[in-house]
Amino acid sequence: MAALQTSSLIFSSSSSSKTIVNAAIHVPKLPKIRFTVPKTTPTTLPKQLVQELSFKEEFKNVNTTTTPYKSHDNSNSSTITAQLYAILEAVDDRVVMHDNIGEQRENWNTLLLNSINMITLTASTMAGVAATCVPGMPILALKLSSTLLFSAATGLSLVMNKLQPSQLTEEQRNASRLFRQLQRQLQTLLALRSPTEEDVKDAMEKVIALDRAYPLPLLGAMLEKFPKKYEPAVWLPSKKSQKVQRTSLAKGNNGWSEELEEEMREIIQVIKNKDMEDYERLGNIVLKINKVLAISGPLLTGVAAISSIFVGHGAWWGVMVATTGALASAVNSFEHGGQVGMVFEMYRNCGGFFKHFEESIKTTIEDRDLEKRENGELFETKVALKLGRSLSQLRDIAAKSASSRANGTAVDEFASKLF
Repeated sequence: MAALQTSSLIFSSSSSSKTIVNAAIHVPKLPKIRFTVPKTTPTTLPKQLVQELSFKEEFKNVNTTTTPYKSHDNSNSSTITAQLYAILEAVDDRVVMHDNIGEQRENWNTLLLNSINMITLTASTMAGVAATCVPGMPILALKLSSTLLFSAATGLSLVMNKLQPSQLTEEQRNASRLFRQLQRQLQTLLALRSPTEEDVKDAMEKVIALDRAYPLPLLGAMLEKFPKKYEPAVWLPSKKSQKVQRTSLAKGNNGWSEELEEEMREIIQVIKNKDMEDYERLGNIVLKINKVLAISGPLLTGVAAISSIFVGHGAWWGVMVATTGALASAVNSFEHGGQVGMVFEMYRNCGGFFKHFEESIKTTIEDRDLEKRENGELFETKVALKLGRSLSQLRDIAAKSASSRANGTAVDEFASKLF
């Protein structure tokens, strides 16, 4: 009986579980809904849509073909800009070097001048004391010391006159000024527009020309301090001027006109006939004075050194030693204290300024392409400022030059009011 109940219980549980599974499986079906989509053919698409799609496809093709060229141009431009920045860094380094070496050579001039004068005066004093000693007193030490000191002063004078420290200092000052000017030009160029390969080449030529004009080392590269004649300094690369045909200009051609060109030509004549000739005359005078002083100083100390040997053998030997020693000190003080070499170098640089100024005006007015020239009004303003004149004064001096040439007389006024 118990077994029957158990089997019936199992059977009922299994049947109930079976119904549960069936209830879970039999889900009511949803009704089917059909959507009708209208059939389209290529001929039913709007013509405007077809044109837009074809235009987009062509635009993609154009972009894919032109992109590599743009990237190449950008990379080339960035390379040129990097090169110009490298030149700018080199120029900045040159400025610092010339400043430091200029200070060093100015110290040389002061220290060597003071040392030579002190040595010369001390030797003259010893020789004078030896000459006043009575016979029989030991004067050999005084004579020997005086001779050695005069010999040392002679050697130092020869070295100093050969180097001309004041002239070396002026060279470094001018080099520093010109490198700063080039530095500002490059900075302005980078600020206004993108540089070109021609700009990089021109900047390199200017840096090399300045290095050649104002060398830093002394041995083997030092400029000649006593040339045969005065020559203006050259610090810019020479540009070959092209012979051009004169063409009629109308006003508004980049600020240029025939009157302005004639004005610039008259300014060139005044610079050449008055300013450059005057600096050449003064430069030759200062060069001759410097040569005489450079020979006189060591010669006088050499004579004093020889005369000091014979001190005590007559009164005139002592007088000669004292006189030549005093004259040597005076000559050295006038030459190096007055910085005669610096004055000569200043005249060389002023002559070089006018020479390059003349060449720049010639190159500008002989350029065929007016659009490539600098604006005429701006160029005239720059010329007036460099000469220390106003625009009206610049036109007046040009008119004076034209009238003087027509009358066959010389202009009685210099072009520059600065130098």
